[in-house]
Amino acid sequence: MRGITFFNSLSTRHLPRDFAGGLTTAVVALPLALAFGVASGAGPAAGVYGAIFVGFFAALFGGTPAQVSGPTGPMTVVMAGVFTSIQAKHPEAGLLMGFSAVILAGILQIGFGLLKLGKYFILVPYSVISGFMTGIGVIIIVLQLGPILGHTGTPSLLATLDYFPEWLTAISWHDLTLGLLAIAGVYLWPHRWNVWLPSPLLVLLLGTFCVLWLPEGTVATIGAIPSAFPSLQWPMFSLDMLDDLLYAAVLLAVLSSIDSLLTSLVADNLTKQQHDSDRELIGQGIGNTVAGFFGGLPGAGATMRTVVNIRTGGKTCYSGMIHSLVLLAVMLGAGQYAGHIPLAVLAGILIKVGIDIIDWPYLRRLGQLPLDTAALMVLVLFLTVFVDLITAVLVGVFLSNMITVERLTTIQLDNVHFKSGEVTRPDPDPVDEWLAAQQGRVALLSLAGPLSFGVGRGLRRRLAGHVSHEIIIVDLTGAQLVGTSTAMMLDELIRNEQHHQRYVLLVGISERTSADLKRLGALQFLNERHRFSVLRDAMDYIDRDGLH
Repeated sequence: MRGITFFNSLSTRHLPRDFAGGLTTAVVALPLALAFGVASGAGPAAGVYGAIFVGFFAALFGGTPAQVSGPTGPMTVVMAGVFTSIQAKHPEAGLLMGFSAVILAGILQIGFGLLKLGKYFILVPYSVISGFMTGIGVIIIVLQLGPILGHTGTPSLLATLDYFPEWLTAISWHDLTLGLLAIAGVYLWPHRWNVWLPSPLLVLLLGTFCVLWLPEGTVATIGAIPSAFPSLQWPMFSLDMLDDLLYAAVLLAVLSSIDSLLTSLVADNLTKQQHDSDRELIGQGIGNTVAGFFGGLPGAGATMRTVVNIRTGGKTCYSGMIHSLVLLAVMLGAGQYAGHIPLAVLAGILIKVGIDIIDWPYLRRLGQLPLDTAALMVLVLFLTVFVDLITAVLVGVFLSNMITVERLTTIQLDNVHFKSGEVTRPDPDPVDEWLAAQQGRVALLSLAGPLSFGVGRGLRRRLAGHVSHEIIIVDLTGAQLVGTSTAMMLDELIRNEQHHQRYVLLVGISERTSADLKRLGALQFLNERHRFSVLRDAMDYIDRDGLH
């Protein structure tokens, strides 16, 4: 079994390009990290600390060399809910306990990687991914309505909708103007200029410059940010909150894993390389664990930052590490100056993030998709917005699997044929002619391809009413995979036929299927002479022996 390599190979061959990629990505990441920190309720510094620690350790230990990690929109939405639910019960220690959930999530991710579960996280159906990503985009947009109107936002979508009519009666026009200008700036700034000056940083600088010319208190700002290395925070747990912490940790770990590995696929397409899913989970887990110890937001592979890094030259894990070190240098030297950044500008940046997260191409094709697929996407979207993400994903995956099983069963049943002597085509093959000559005394049941548990139910329906034969040949020559449920159905078939004094002949049974049937006791009463390698031998045996 291939083991997991815990360190990326460190080479300075591409260091100049990695430095350019890491520096540019840090410039893009700074305003986003500040915005995510504010939106989470933990403060702007928590967003930057998350970008620093998750970005550094995920790059060093992860399995996607050019990937840049840090707080993302989906992770921020979940983390805001975690802080809100915990602080409602523990107002004084809520933030610290929330970061304890981040530590647990990181440990779970490391466990996912060690158990080699990486390949399973990207098996989530696209309709489910589209539904919950679109739902998260909607949540991000709605949660910024308060700050962009000049009011203190809420981390709850329902609370935001409840306060929204009241906010509309007391709009701060200075905040709204800055917010709308920020949205216009990130959309209208020429894309080719983003390499030299990313649009989020541009609107952040211009918005802050505008605030300096306004009377103090005119617009809401993020306030002072500590210009020091964060202190170590030991996890805090409470027995009455253990269930909530574990639930939050599982949700964060699963979401971070899906988000990161999907971004890894994007990186693979751009770099023409192949990432290591299990090592990526370990790297993300280490990053989130360390971030939790230093009061940083949890993160994941960030698609936009990863694309910027690759397009500006980043090739190895050095680029992600350099991105984190640049952010650390900014925090240590310029944190005191960031307090003048207006919340409305950050809200405008996040509204752009939310709009980008929404899966517009899928929504545009919704009317052209099969009804069950479109309904599944809308259901997951609704559950994400109004219930919670983990419920949305679990329900979506369950329903999607049921739909898939039903479709596969229909396809597999096309490979199940029951013949009892009726000639239904003008050019019958030798087997059809032989069955016709038996005048209904012999029936042939042929099973081919993979046979899942869903085939058993359909097979019973097909056999119902066919009781006139004296001998049934069960031909498994073309069966590639016989599931346990189908083996049990065959066991039931054999016992039922023998109970009615009818002969059963098995053809082409594999060693595995034979072992399953023996374990079930189905072959206990079956004569060894009634088992054949090929169908022709069974037919000759009936002609020769007669089986009367």
